[in-house]
Order: sequence, then C-alpha cells, then structure tokens
Amino acid sequence: MMKLKADFDWKPLALVPALALLALPAVGSPSTWLTLTVAGLAMGMIVFIIASGLTLVFGLMDVLNFGHGVFIALGAFVATTVLASMGGYTTADSLWLNLMALLPAMLVAMAVAGALGWVFERLIIRPVYGMHLKQILITMGGMIIGEEMIKVIWGPEQIALPLPESLRGSFILGEAAVEKYRLLAVLVGLAVFAAMVWTLNRTKVGLLVRAGVQDREMVESLGYRIRQLFIGVFVVGSALAGLGGVMWGLYQQTVLPQMGAQVNVLIFIVIIIGGLGSTTGALIGALLVGLMANYTGFLAPKVALFSNIALMVAILLWRPQGVYPVTNR
Repeated sequence: MMKLKADFDWKPLALVPALALLALPAVGSPSTWLTLTVAGLAMGMIVFIIASGLTLVFGLMDVLNFGHGVFIALGAFVATTVLASMGGYTTADSLWLNLMALLPAMLVAMAVAGALGWVFERLIIRPVYGMHLKQILITMGGMIIGEEMIKVIWGPEQIALPLPESLRGSFILGEAAVEKYRLLAVLVGLAVFAAMVWTLNRTKVGLLVRAGVQDREMVESLGYRIRQLFIGVFVVGSALAGLGGVMWGLYQQTVLPQMGAQVNVLIFIVIIIGGLGSTTGALIGALLVGLMANYTGFLAPKVALFSNIALMVAILLWRPQGVYPVTNR
C-alpha cells in the first residue's frame, strides 16, 4: 500500500488550483473571482455526481451508455413531484425542514432511476455487451424513448424546481457573494466521491467488481456471480445519475425532458479528461469544466460554449489518455 501511495501521480491534482490562480488576474476583482470560483466548484461537483455513474459503468463494465441522460432527466422530474407534495417543508424557514424535504426527493429519484437502469440493462444493454458501436446507437435510441415517456407523464413543458427557502440567497464574505445551495452541492459531491473511492477500494464488493473486470473467469470460478455484480454497478450508476439530475435541476431551478441530453456533452468531456473510467480523474475533469465554464462565461460569453472543448484538447495534448488513464483500456 505504501508503494501505491509513493507511485501516485499528484500532478493532475494541481490543475484545479492552477486554473483558478490563472483566472485571478484576468478577472481582476478578488471578490468577483471568489464568487466565480465557488460557483465553478459547485457546478463541477454537480457535473461529477452526474458523470460518476457513467464513469462507473464505462470504467468497470466497458459500456458506452449514451442513454445516461434519461436517468438524469427522470431523477429531476421525480424530484419535482416529491417536493411539490412537501410544500410545507420546502417553504418553511428552517434548514432542517428543508433538508427533510430534499432528502426524500433525492432518495426517491435515485430509487426510480436505479429501477429504470435495471430495466435498461436487461432490455437494451445486455444484447450488445462488447459491441461499442451498437451500444452507442441503441442507447441513444433508448434515451429518445425515455424522453418521450417523460413527456407523456409530466408533459413537454418546462417545469419549475425552486430551491427550498433556507437554501436561497447567499452568504456575504466581504464583497463576495457565495450562494448557499452551491456550498451544499460541493458537500454532496465530496460525499459521493468519498463513498465511491471507499467502496471500490475498501470493500469486498468493490474488490470483486474490479477483479471481475480484470479476470472474469477467475472470479466466477471462485463461486461469485460476476454478472449480478455488474448489474448492480449499472443500477448504482443509474441511481447516481438520478441524484445528479436532482442537483442539476435545483441548480438551474427548472427541468426539461431534454435536460439529460443537454448535459451529456459535458459528461463525456469530463470522462475523457479523467481517463475513461477513473473516479479521481472524473472529479478533476468535472472541477476543471465547472471552473472554465464560469470564468469564460464572465470574461468572454461568446466563447463560453467552446471553452470546455478547448480545455479537453489542451489536456489531451498533455496526456492523450486523460489525467488518470485506466490501465486496462
């Protein structure tokens, strides 16, 4: 274990503070820079939560799921229904009551997205394991069908998803304004990252899944049902997408049936920067994407749409396989 720590490459971790420091002289005002930085970190953490599910599925199962966006949208729409039924909690001027409304909304969204993920794996993914081109085509078709089903249930129009009362507004730090919800997003993102790393590296299930990726026949010869473990990975990945959908919907304060497809581009940029399956790499990629989007949106709004593609190109010129490439890719 000591050897692993000694061999760990710390250079990619410096990219996030380096980008933030490079932006400071361009932004000029320290208070504006602080506001943009916290906003960027919060956006990055939400994108990481969304991307973490797909990172698991691709990194451990080698499945290119372009239908990941449907789980994001479903989670957001489920949250609108749950929070609408708890109006007394969301409008109360009490943080604990607001969190008591948010927690069930997140859990129900994760459960529904996870259940859809189980169906998605059995009906759509299972016939195309090992066939990447077919995976791309069939999962995109699955996302289109999922979006249409969301329109049937909730309608095609945009739906408001307002923040609970105590999470509105900002903390004032000197001349900088830091939104309360964005701090919560950072905490939730860190909790998801810690849980993923601990599960994959410190639990028997995580070790079995990683061993199954390397040598499936060996794990099955020991009596473990690796297919069931992989199905569990897909369900967990879908549930995390549902949680990310709730966080993104609250971040935007509106939800659309197409919201998952709109976020898909950011997700794949994050995964490519991270190294196609690396959890730590996905976190770094998401934070870089969030910071870049906020800095360029403030400094040069007309190029903001292309800034993250430019970021990805720059990272790949430095490390063509991403910041933390998965060794078995």
